[in-house]
Amino acid sequence: MARPKLTQKKAAADARRSKMFGKLVRLIQVEAKLANGDVNSPALKTAIDKAHKENMPQDNIDRAIKKASEAGDTKSVMFEAYGPAGVGMIITGLTDNNNRTSAEIKNILSKAGASFGATGSVSWNFTKDHAGVWQPNTTVALSDEDSEKLTDIVDQLHDNDDVQDIYTSAE
Repeated sequence: MARPKLTQKKAAADARRSKMFGKLVRLIQVEAKLANGDVNSPALKTAIDKAHKENMPQDNIDRAIKKASEAGDTKSVMFEAYGPAGVGMIITGLTDNNNRTSAEIKNILSKAGASFGATGSVSWNFTKDHAGVWQPNTTVALSDEDSEKLTDIVDQLHDNDDVQDIYTSAE
C-alpha cells in the first residue's frame, strides 16, 4: 500500500516541475528573441541561471533558445489589479495570446473579489529595481482575513501557466 503514495508524491512533484519548466521555457524564449540568441546577453543569462537553479536540463534550455529563433509570438505582459483592502498588485507574465491571458486573469480576480486596474493605476506606487523586481513605495497593512484572501488570489494566479511573477503592496 505504501507504493501508491510514493507514486502520487512523485506525480505531484513531476507536475510542479513541469509547470515550472514551462514558465522558464517561455521566459528563456522571450529573452532569447530579444537578444537574438546571444547567450551572453545579461537578461538571457539571468533566465538561463534561473533555469539551472530549478535543475532544468541543458537540452531543454538549448531547445528553448533554438525555438525562439523560429516563428512564434510569445511576448511579455503586465497587468495591474487591486486586491483585498486595496492592495496593489502587479502581475507579469509571458503569453502568445494576450486576450486569452487577460480574460483568464480577469476571471480569477473577479471570482476572488479583486478588480482589474487600468494601466498605471497601480504601477505608480512601485519602483523597478536593477534586477527587474517591482518594489512597493508604500505598503498596506492587512487583517488576517484579508491576508488569507490575498494569499488565495496569488496562489490561483500562480497556477496560471502564463503568469511569471506577482508583486503586491501588502506588508
